[in-house]
Amino acid sequence: MNILKMTNTYKPLVGGLERSVSSFAAEFRKAGHRVIIVAPEYPDMVPEEDVIRIPAMQNFNGTDFSVQLPVQGTLTEALGDFKPSIVHAHHPFLIGDTALRIASKYNVPLVFTHHCLYEENVHYMPGNESALKRFVIELATGYANLADQVFAPSESVLAMLKERGVITPVDVVPTGIYIEQFSRGAGRAFRKTHHIPGDAFVVGHVGRLAPEKNLEFLARAVARFLKNNPRTHFLVGGTGTSEGAIKDILTAEGVIDRLHLVGMLNGKDLVSAYHAMDVFVFASQSETQGLVVTEAMASGIPVVAVAAPGVREVVRDKVNGCLLDHENIEDFVLALTWLKRLSAGRRLKLKLACKTTAKDFAMKLCAQKALKIYGGLTAYQGFSRPKREDGFWSDTVRSIQAQWLLAKNLTNATGAFISPEMSSVQS
Repeated sequence: MNILKMTNTYKPLVGGLERSVSSFAAEFRKAGHRVIIVAPEYPDMVPEEDVIRIPAMQNFNGTDFSVQLPVQGTLTEALGDFKPSIVHAHHPFLIGDTALRIASKYNVPLVFTHHCLYEENVHYMPGNESALKRFVIELATGYANLADQVFAPSESVLAMLKERGVITPVDVVPTGIYIEQFSRGAGRAFRKTHHIPGDAFVVGHVGRLAPEKNLEFLARAVARFLKNNPRTHFLVGGTGTSEGAIKDILTAEGVIDRLHLVGMLNGKDLVSAYHAMDVFVFASQSETQGLVVTEAMASGIPVVAVAAPGVREVVRDKVNGCLLDHENIEDFVLALTWLKRLSAGRRLKLKLACKTTAKDFAMKLCAQKALKIYGGLTAYQGFSRPKREDGFWSDTVRSIQAQWLLAKNLTNATGAFISPEMSSVQS
């Protein structure tokens, strides 16, 4: 198959979505398929074979993200003689619009992965937050119904999409991880490099340090735990706007000297960071899978987390960590305390359970499931973009149809954005 993957974010950004696009592409190529990735330009990007970069406005609204410009004609030219068998969109807007047009132009199925709870990221945009949340929910739901197949990273997201009115077929296809890469790491050496005592109990977290990751709550809970337990330290990997808030909270609690902010982590450094931890903590409510939770478990590190989509399918309370039903600092501290006080034998059982859980997310298995679904779509001739006669007119008709569908979806989403506000004015 010729697989065209289209995304608003990609390397050199480091996050779950970027790793998902890259890892699936690598596995598809290993299986003999050709994959082209369409992604925005970045200042420090490294040239990569079969990756088409398109113009983008950098650092949208002060973030690391870029906003791609509409370049369908340029993209068609860049694809050359590559004719996709399937188009896979990883966002429902910006590049998602172009993905629908490309799928219509080539008369092939469109797959959409609902990676994010987009409504949890509206703080990056100006305007009424509740209205913006309704808008992006309608936009993402409408886009899912324009696709021929939706991938949900977890059962929780599948149920949410059905509840929101998605009628397109949805299958759970989580982002896989390379289990063997996380099995061994230089935890002791990592501690030494970052001046963390070898005998300390280390609470750890890695990820993008952004408000939607609920890091202020996490920092307060960990700070309370550190204050109650002198021989404990907090290891944080990643960068972002919430770094200052984390420092402020630990400073206020008098435990800033036991905070270790180690910056962005990749490759062996990331694996070693996991192995330097005794427990991984996670409190984000904006995830659809929580890839770092699975990575921690593949490293044999138990997890304390607040229940959220994707997380509740992975963390099993008192089996491979602690899962809290509600966001509560006292409960979070109690969970960390319970883990710290476990006997060596009981802690070993948790570590083994973590590794067993992670095996279900092996990258090869996840890629095979995705390819099987792709194969069913490309073999089926009755999908929503039926084959028409070749020629200028049929291309034009498909293009007009795609534009109309996008306009209709945007109109519906805009209606959800405006109507409640108008109602409140009239009342």
